[in-house]
Amino acid sequence: MAWEKGWLQEIGCQWLPSPNFDVRNRAELPYLVVIHNISLPPFEFGSGAVQRLFANRITADEPDVFMRALSDLHVSSHFFIERTGAVYQFVSCENAAYHAGVSRFRGRTGCNAFSIGIELEGCDFEPFEEAQYQALLNLLKQICSEYPIEAVAGHQHIAPGRKSDPGHFFNWHRLVQANMPVNCLYQYD
Repeated sequence: MAWEKGWLQEIGCQWLPSPNFDVRNRAELPYLVVIHNISLPPFEFGSGAVQRLFANRITADEPDVFMRALSDLHVSSHFFIERTGAVYQFVSCENAAYHAGVSRFRGRTGCNAFSIGIELEGCDFEPFEEAQYQALLNLLKQICSEYPIEAVAGHQHIAPGRKSDPGHFFNWHRLVQANMPVNCLYQYD
């Protein structure tokens, strides 16, 4: 069994439960995957700060001024993929992670309620690593096998003008060219 109560059971997926989520309406399964990018501090990779952010472990006495500003922020994502391809899960896919913010998809607002969020360690200004694409494609196949996913979109698509991630360096064609389940349709630039 690949899933148990919304948690991916695959070897290599590390669980770091976050308190930042809402209980999803049990009658509604997620049908959208939203791809983001994140680096903390900005443009730094491998610091472990993303994991600390999603666990509410950023403090007001952080050495970095940018990080101190995040100490009262309560956000999360379902998954985070490091530059190395390591995958972390913070929130069960049966719950709504705090990843999309003010958002709209196909005329419906509040995308957290019906989406799964995947954060890629990176920024808008440089390409993602091959290991990340491999991990992302594997993760998307797992998600699409368990949930009725209709589309994969970037944060930029559901919050245009407010968000720009995963950015123009994200290779949407890699997702289109992959042999994904037919019920997965992709939005890309």
